[in-house]
Amino acid sequence: MTTISWIVLVICVLLVLAWYLSYSAARLDRLHAKVEGALSALDAHVVRRAEASLELANSGAIDPASGFLLAAAASESLERVNERAFESDLLEGQHFAGRESVESELTEVLHAALPGQVVTDITAEGGPGAAALERVREAGLRVQLARRFHNEAVKEVQRVRAKRVVRLFRLAGYADLPRTVEFDDTLPG
Repeated sequence: MTTISWIVLVICVLLVLAWYLSYSAARLDRLHAKVEGALSALDAHVVRRAEASLELANSGAIDPASGFLLAAAASESLERVNERAFESDLLEGQHFAGRESVESELTEVLHAALPGQVVTDITAEGGPGAAALERVREAGLRVQLARRFHNEAVKEVQRVRAKRVVRLFRLAGYADLPRTVEFDDTLPG
């Protein structure tokens, strides 16, 4: 091979390497954006669940003691959301992690306030209590789906960032490694 052939070969290899690094960095950026969007969606669904729980607590469909506990847990969840309303980056420092215990507690209170017989009674009565219960169920289902979607996106980012080429060329830059959100989100009744 001549010198020109070697130079052309080296230039082609460098161009392919540059294209691959650019493609990998762009993919990683898209995955990070997907995680941030999924976290925003999860945040919105958690708010809707807390609001629906508060509406159920105030509907009079459940006994006053359970209603008080449910209202307190739902209010605590909403207060945690308002605490971070002015933060600019959802992923920076993984701010949702401080709310996992509050959301698990709301789920626990929902289970305590809505055993099977109470759910049956509310559904049979109809009215505002049944409508509020249905909103709690729908919001709870959406929370489950949003959390699963978020956690799958996080696992994909973690898998891509574990690749040797991504670490060697620091394609993730200084972005924090996202973490999964784990809390009890089972539906009552």
